[in-house]
Amino acid sequence: MNARIAGLYAITPDLVDTDTLLRRSHAALSGGARILQYRNKTASAELRHRQAQALQQLCTEFAIPLIINDHLELALAVDAAGLHLGGDDGDIAAARAALGPGKLLGASCYDRIELAQAAIAAGADHIAFGSFFASSVKPGAMRPPVDLITRAKHQFKLPVVAIGGITPHNAPQLIAAGVDAVAVISAVFTAPDVTAAARDFQMLFESLHEKKSKPL
Repeated sequence: MNARIAGLYAITPDLVDTDTLLRRSHAALSGGARILQYRNKTASAELRHRQAQALQQLCTEFAIPLIINDHLELALAVDAAGLHLGGDDGDIAAARAALGPGKLLGASCYDRIELAQAAIAAGADHIAFGSFFASSVKPGAMRPPVDLITRAKHQFKLPVVAIGGITPHNAPQLIAAGVDAVAVISAVFTAPDVTAAARDFQMLFESLHEKKSKPL
């Protein structure tokens, strides 16, 4: 289960138009995104359910896990691969009990190792830190140091996700620090060519893995 948290972790923007959401999500997956998170902070419950169902079908076609942001009931209703919870979005232990052991469960830990420790103890199987860089989605978010990734990897031995203002230009320093996945909204979904943008991110991971696999 944990091995699936790797590479480009694409997070959907708030889009009312479902066709546009599906078209851009299809492009991101075509470009190599390894995980898709459905996040819509402005949609009605009815729209969220309709969009999540459509994205679940799309992700099934690509054999890519769909993770639902915030809404446990929605994740269960569409049989998503997992759930992501922020600090104020619900109880991690209760979510794990409802999801069962076979689903992914991520938690936002911002800039605090102790939040990661508590989340893992409660049942999270991967943890997210950030915002590492200035973000238009969360302009007031905490800004952890990049070496937090390395410390978290050494301490927890679980997949670590970085989020916040990540672009192909600043992602290499996060990958070099040991991050398993970079979670990206704007730099993928607002790009003129979503497929190419996703490919650029995924190629950063593949390039690093190639370098590591070459004999000295």
